[in-house]
Amino acid sequence: MGLQQVGRNYYMPDNKVVLREHRIQLWPGYFTSMRQHERDILLNVDLQFKFMRTDNVYDLLMEECQGANMKKEFQEKVIGCVVLTYYNNKTYKIDDVDFNSSPESTFKKADGSEITYRKYYQDKYKVNIRDSRQPMLISRSKPREIRAGMPETVYLVPELCQMTGLTDKQRENFNLMKQLATHTRVGPDGRIAKLLEFSDKIHRKPEVVEEIRRWDLGIGDSLVRFKGRVLNPESIFGAKDDRFSAGPQADWTRELRARPMLYSPTVDKLLVLCPGRLKGPTQDFMQVMGKVVSGLRWRFGRMEIVDLPDDRAASYLRYVDSIKESELPKLILTVLSSNSQDRYGAIKKKCCVDRAIPTQMVVARNFNSKGVMSIATKMAIQMNCKVGGAPWSVSIPLSHLMVVGYDVCRDTSNRKKSFSGMVASLDKQLTRYFSYTSEHEMEEELSNNFATFVALACKKYKDVNGQYPERILIYRDGVGEGQLEYVYEHEVTRIKDRLKQEIYPNSELKFAFVVVSKRINTRIFTDRKDNPPPGTVVDDTVTLPER
Repeated sequence: MGLQQVGRNYYMPDNKVVLREHRIQLWPGYFTSMRQHERDILLNVDLQFKFMRTDNVYDLLMEECQGANMKKEFQEKVIGCVVLTYYNNKTYKIDDVDFNSSPESTFKKADGSEITYRKYYQDKYKVNIRDSRQPMLISRSKPREIRAGMPETVYLVPELCQMTGLTDKQRENFNLMKQLATHTRVGPDGRIAKLLEFSDKIHRKPEVVEEIRRWDLGIGDSLVRFKGRVLNPESIFGAKDDRFSAGPQADWTRELRARPMLYSPTVDKLLVLCPGRLKGPTQDFMQVMGKVVSGLRWRFGRMEIVDLPDDRAASYLRYVDSIKESELPKLILTVLSSNSQDRYGAIKKKCCVDRAIPTQMVVARNFNSKGVMSIATKMAIQMNCKVGGAPWSVSIPLSHLMVVGYDVCRDTSNRKKSFSGMVASLDKQLTRYFSYTSEHEMEEELSNNFATFVALACKKYKDVNGQYPERILIYRDGVGEGQLEYVYEHEVTRIKDRLKQEIYPNSELKFAFVVVSKRINTRIFTDRKDNPPPGTVVDDTVTLPER
């Protein structure tokens, strides 16, 4: 079809959108996968976009990484990034930088002869490398790539590596993100038109039709049609059994503004930290917050605003350290001048680990937003939860039920390390939770920890309720397609064995384990070419028979 493969997906560089002032190209393309669904083999197609930057890694080194900390800065900027080598259209993840190697360094070829990187690229790809002093980038191959014959370590030349994706600075650029959204946020109408256009392209190319026929397949010229069902909106209830509908769009923020939350502990003092130059806007925002809090019938004491000399992380930390133990506030609201991850991380660590004070962060640009009332409402709800409150609940028909949520995320800089987090409900309304986190380096360790977590949660449940839960419902996130069998054979088995042994030796264990897949490419539309309403359930045709 004349598409170009980048990574696993296919794109149309001829249809690219160029944003010269931001040095970005947007390549439209398609995600495709073919597999056996409930009754038929179906082709799943979705629109994809690849952000290609017109600068290469060498430009980044020369323009943004200079001075005494050049090496450290360059490593921080490129490690973890995905680059495209335009001489062979392959993508690589950068794992390290070798400052002791350069394009003049040599390596051994398969026949045992030695050659410099410069000469190799010249001979094989007819590419000339300009700067022979640039350091080399290192990409470590995955086990399946090594099995397919790739070397364990791939050395790349910065000059030949095009940056992909967006930098944090670009993501914070509101105008750029708005510009990109006009191309990437395709509504149902536009998405359907693009998918039918894809089908049309397939049927118009004789060589494509011939290739499909060779496999004894046929590709439909329209989207698959099937019946779904829509659940009724839930009833939300707050304090004193005050009930209201979640509404057809499942958004009840507006309803909350004039209703008391389910449970709101009194906050005697709210401490607000902000840089001195932002004191005026902060005072205006706190007045809005005051209106919101009174609408939610939340009893708040004084709001004390402290203006710091500047917006450096050290200034926030110094002030938090200076608060006497006897004067610790119940909550600190921190106003930040920008979305700096380093500053955010430093303040959170100081407040959570060293001083044990709940914190709420807000970036000052939100003070000028049109929806400032909505922002303040959502912040007040979060703040209430952080001090042990509960904003609302829904009717849970089962008694003595414990709902568990569990997720695993990998360390972005060290893929061998992963962290697991678990929460488990302690009350009938599912508003109070026990939580636990751990770090591990092996799959087996992960499975053992999961079983330990669930047993610990059951014991905590008994401390609070006087008995163990009668039913346990576990939602497990972060499972790839290839890990399903492992999760079933190891995690589920170990949890059952542990619970039978420690918690339920003489009683029946009622336990359900649900794997949640969020990253799916199935797109569903109504007959009217709209998005389906919240509460839509699809359990046939496009589902998988083995699940």
